[in-house]
Amino acid sequence: MTANTEAPTTLFIINDAPYGNERPYNALRLALNLVKRPDNPVSVFLMGDGIACALAGQKTPEGYYNVERMIKSLAKRGKVAT
Repeated sequence: MTANTEAPTTLFIINDAPYGNERPYNALRLALNLVKRPDNPVSVFLMGDGIACALAGQKTPEGYYNVERMIKSLAKRGKVAT
């Protein structure tokens, strides 16, 4: 039997709307930091209200980060599924 040396994939499941609370932002912020590490696969699964995080052309409420841009940046480096 050979040892598996691949790092396990870190999976984030986001099921909250992009604005109104900080859970989607915090999940995406952590995912973006983890995906920067070499050989650290990260996947994000959007479901329910979380699908709105990936909608194009969002109007970002004052005082919030643009979740759409965070998703785009993560999609370039990791995996995002809806």
